[in-house]
Amino acid sequence: MRLRHIEVFNAVMRTGSVSAAARTLNVTQPAVSRTLQHAELQLGFALFARTAGRLQPTPEALALHPHIERLFDQLDDVQRLAAGLKSGRGVLRVLTVPSLGHEIFPRAMQLFRARHPDVLVQHQALHTPQIISALVLQEADVGYTLHAASHPALAQERLAERRLMCVAPKGMLDAATLQGQAVELPALAGLPLIALDGRDPLGMVLEHALGEQAAPLVPVVTVQTYHVALALAQHGMGVALVDGCTAASADRTRVDVLPVVPAITTGVHALRAAQRAQPLTVRAFTRSLQQALQQVGAA
Repeated sequence: MRLRHIEVFNAVMRTGSVSAAARTLNVTQPAVSRTLQHAELQLGFALFARTAGRLQPTPEALALHPHIERLFDQLDDVQRLAAGLKSGRGVLRVLTVPSLGHEIFPRAMQLFRARHPDVLVQHQALHTPQIISALVLQEADVGYTLHAASHPALAQERLAERRLMCVAPKGMLDAATLQGQAVELPALAGLPLIALDGRDPLGMVLEHALGEQAAPLVPVVTVQTYHVALALAQHGMGVALVDGCTAASADRTRVDVLPVVPAITTGVHALRAAQRAQPLTVRAFTRSLQQALQQVGAA
């Protein structure tokens, strides 16, 4: 498919009709119809079927569309980058795991913007494997994760350590535990547990620690995302064991937040391509994020 074919096909898929697609593209309806016919001729299969006077995408069109939408997302990124270059603004592409997106990243942005107001920051929240892949493919400038990444193409810097925290709905922990200002895992026996996926690095550490308990903790739900675990705890579903960055955004009017003892820690890491020179903006944002971690740690 040529780029014009893709553009017209995407417009029809989004609007649902040739006439609406023509208005969107500022061309005539016959021009849209001719382009679709030419695309189908080159592809060797139909993209749309007309049913009761309406266009219906074929199974082949439905299979193509998600890939074409991703292509348009990438084109949007190119246009934003070009606009930034035209205006003289620098662009910094930052990736973080979701746990850093609720409290740490906004604080880091405040600090960074105060020093570098002319830099456009493009942020995405992804899971660690996706961050590693994007950095290796040079689709981003820097990534921040809660776990070290072993990849020959990446350089990493440990920025901070955060303790594992227990987040429990108000009234679920006994007074003695709250007074002690820390939670031992055996004290959670008999309570509903919101567990982390065993394939997650922190989830693996927790699974091992919980498996050593004389009275094993029984999960009521297993989740992949730390903030989902936090949200479930805030809705009274059970006790969540999450990293300190996630716990920092907890609503203390709804949950009690206490460190787990003995301490279980996870590190916050900055990742970047090893073979590329580290731009000043990457160093500056990393320092801003490190300061944000210190702010939250002191809060």
